[in-house]
Amino acid sequence: MRVLINSEIHRSAWEDLLKTSNYVTPFQTLDFYRFYNSVPGSSAIAFGVERSDILLALAVVTLQKEKGIKAYFSRRAIIYGGPLMVEGEGEALGLLLETINGFLKNKTIYMETRNFCDYSFYKDLFAEYGWSYQPYLNYRVDCRSCETAWSRLNDNRRRQIKKALRNGTTVREASSLAEVRQFYRILHELYSRKIKKPLPEIGFFESFYSSSVGKYLLVFFNDKVIGGIMCPILPGKSIFEFYICGLDHEYREASPSVMATYSAIEYGCNNGLDYFDFMGAGKPDENYGVRKFKERFGGQLVEHGRFIKINNIFLYRLGKFSISLLSRLK
Repeated sequence: MRVLINSEIHRSAWEDLLKTSNYVTPFQTLDFYRFYNSVPGSSAIAFGVERSDILLALAVVTLQKEKGIKAYFSRRAIIYGGPLMVEGEGEALGLLLETINGFLKNKTIYMETRNFCDYSFYKDLFAEYGWSYQPYLNYRVDCRSCETAWSRLNDNRRRQIKKALRNGTTVREASSLAEVRQFYRILHELYSRKIKKPLPEIGFFESFYSSSVGKYLLVFFNDKVIGGIMCPILPGKSIFEFYICGLDHEYREASPSVMATYSAIEYGCNNGLDYFDFMGAGKPDENYGVRKFKERFGGQLVEHGRFIKINNIFLYRLGKFSISLLSRLK
């Protein structure tokens, strides 16, 4: 077997693996790799393992850190979705993990896979290479039937959607960067005021709009953007909630966060997709307020978890403490 990095991975082999793997998500596509590397200040590395010119395993690893004083304590590698692989090719997955470990050991404080597929069969293999499993919940909504998806909504969700539509609320795809920037202003305020977690700068969102990775579905009231959702999409398969926001207190009758979420589900139903993925619902043993919001859209609760490898335990703990402290001081 042979390890390949970035341009050494043939496009045709990459696309073949995407067609056959059971672990496919938009985050392991060539489009996502290109998008992430197009963002000012961001980068991603593609690692692959092949045998006899057949690609058996692949991971798009995004390299992330905050700005300013937080940068040194927040150097991390995130594999959104988890690695792409041929079922049963544990040896190739092991070589992939070994390569990522060696390449990024001194460049990152920790590395993490955010799994959107079931990797439980390979849990011991990940552990063998130093990646520990962490339980993490998620909701996935079946989009194969519009009628079924609507019927599975919580009664209150259906009432909110009907009321919002009666009041003139509309949802459509973003048609300009100006609209994306309006979405970002709402999102930035939400993260600054309430969520208090790192948020990429606006260049990330502008590059997404210009890419082929997915779409923005924006909520309008009186021709004003009052919310929306940023959705990576894998054609013929799935749509994901990457970022979402809404001016819910200012426009209660319009229910922008509910409308944004349902618009993504409806998009999946109308475009031949199998499911909508919320991209996380918190740890099972922690109170996660947003979980109740997500639960009411009729999805299936799953635990695909995360794998994490800490490369510097001291800086990891210090970084967690420092970033938490700085967030509270905002």
